[in-house]
Amino acid sequence: MIEKFTRWDPMDHLVSEEDMALYLDACLDEDPGDGSVVRAALMDIARARGMSQLARDSGITREGLYKALSATGNPEFSTVLKVVKALKIKLHAAPVEKVKARKVARKKPSGELAAA
Repeated sequence: MIEKFTRWDPMDHLVSEEDMALYLDACLDEDPGDGSVVRAALMDIARARGMSQLARDSGITREGLYKALSATGNPEFSTVLKVVKALKIKLHAAPVEKVKARKVARKKPSGELAAA
């Protein structure tokens, strides 16, 4: 028996709003710092949602979206924000580690400066 394989496409698994948000969140964590993983995730989510509808919602042409989110694309941050907003996904920032509050030692004013 010959086995037939098909290429795995994340778009097939992005069914709900929660799926899309969790996928983008995971890709934000895994991105090496050049935005390539986030850009690819946005393309997957855009295809799952429907590129034409996303183009209308974001105010970016369909062709512009394909170009910006393609493997060779380099979207501006404003484009990324428009796409994320149109996808109705909320981005937020959180510290990587909890930072301990530290006390700052304040110098007491010297006698001459205090009198002036």
